[in-house]
Amino acid sequence: MKRDATQVEDGSPVSTGLPPLDYILGGGFAANRLHLVEGEPGSGKTTLGLQFLLEGKAKGERCLYITLSESRDELLHVAGTHGWDLSGIDIFELVPPELSLDPQREQSIVYASDLELGETVRMVMEEIERVAPARVVFDSLSEIRLLSQGKLRFRRQVLALKHYFAKHRCTVVCLDDLTLTDDDLSLHSLAHGVLRLEQQAVGYGAERRRMRVWKMRARAFRGGFHDLLICQGGLEIFPRLVASAHPEEGLIARSASSGIEELDKLVGGGLDYGTSTLIIGPSGSGKSTLALQYIHTLLSAGERALVISFDETRRIFHTRAAGLGMDLTRFEEQGLLTVRQVDPAEMAPGQLASIIRSEVDAGASAVVLDSLSGYQHAMPDEQHMLLQMHEILTYLNQQGVLTLLILAQAGMVGQMQSPVDLTYLSDNVLLLRFFEAEGEIRRALSVIKKRTGAHESTIRELRIDTEGLQVGPQLEGFRGVLTGVPVFEGKSRLLGSRGDD
Repeated sequence: MKRDATQVEDGSPVSTGLPPLDYILGGGFAANRLHLVEGEPGSGKTTLGLQFLLEGKAKGERCLYITLSESRDELLHVAGTHGWDLSGIDIFELVPPELSLDPQREQSIVYASDLELGETVRMVMEEIERVAPARVVFDSLSEIRLLSQGKLRFRRQVLALKHYFAKHRCTVVCLDDLTLTDDDLSLHSLAHGVLRLEQQAVGYGAERRRMRVWKMRARAFRGGFHDLLICQGGLEIFPRLVASAHPEEGLIARSASSGIEELDKLVGGGLDYGTSTLIIGPSGSGKSTLALQYIHTLLSAGERALVISFDETRRIFHTRAAGLGMDLTRFEEQGLLTVRQVDPAEMAPGQLASIIRSEVDAGASAVVLDSLSGYQHAMPDEQHMLLQMHEILTYLNQQGVLTLLILAQAGMVGQMQSPVDLTYLSDNVLLLRFFEAEGEIRRALSVIKKRTGAHESTIRELRIDTEGLQVGPQLEGFRGVLTGVPVFEGKSRLLGSRGDD
């Protein structure tokens, strides 16, 4: 069967079947060109190849999967686990002559690699002539490398196949499992594009997978590592977030009120949209509750918000909110609030950026990350975490989103340390501390930094009860606040003070 290949221009983008990968590649694979997808076993090469062919099938193209390393039954089983139907895709199970059970193809004299390689290549060419495919997946080059028994001969053989595929106007994806490469990069110079898939084992939790585009001729692709998952239904790829690709456009200056007059005065009138606020303090000091106060006020005004929780379940989140007199369930039902509970041990770092982007695209104007301590466990390399947080915060600021970051400090009283320093990345910093007065443990709130305007340099008391969150007037008579052990020596200005009775 022949096909009309004149409709596809050489080098024009051909969809991979994965929109995120098309975005990374600047449109997809190049038509009528040979591409190399390499990675160790289990990194997702076969799944990617099948999705590439399924996309061609959906567009009415002839597709061919040539397999030397897996049987037809194994491929059908893999497709079945993803819910895919491979009918309409030609699968050519290529069995080398020395492994064939056909007596006419057995070599009766000696083991001759020259004959085996020539026979294997001839069988591939015959199948290409028979099917006349527009898309081809060749799995895998490792078998050709073994039969070639030498780097020079292997390179020449792949080059010959490349020219043959080009002659028949096939868009080809060759898979290579890297089992015998010895860091040999000779294939990279032959391929039009090269993708590397990696699988990494971590000390605890699920393995991490990522991909990188090594080259794509005549195409501006998105460089760097991009996280991916193998899920039921195929690969999920999370393109690396690049803030400069999402410039600031037509933002209107506006502030977000907390709904509490004293708190708004403390922060200088409100928190500006398009800024990030770091709420920092010891565990139990009210960081999450303070963020919740802002979110509840915004939701009540019809805004959309995203809460990503690393430290508590959705049930506890709603229970805590209800205990403060905030019914957030109705906002979820209305589609204004999205609460995502994240397990750091199972989360690829790129997923966070993907979740945030999808919600911002859907109209979210406020994002809460609770807490960065949990996210640090998902990305233990502090330097890389800071770089990614820089991109995320810059992106959110450019989109006019109000971002609330929660960071727990080690310790309850005394000298405290943060697991990661994000104060320089944040536009605003709110500091919470415990203090003792009248035989009770109380909370103090102050603003350390605000880039976009003035703020009070005072200290106010923060009180949390069943009525919600209360902020008191300016407190006088404090000492030792910055040491982590604030001591209150004033009188009669505390919320609920016995001196007021």
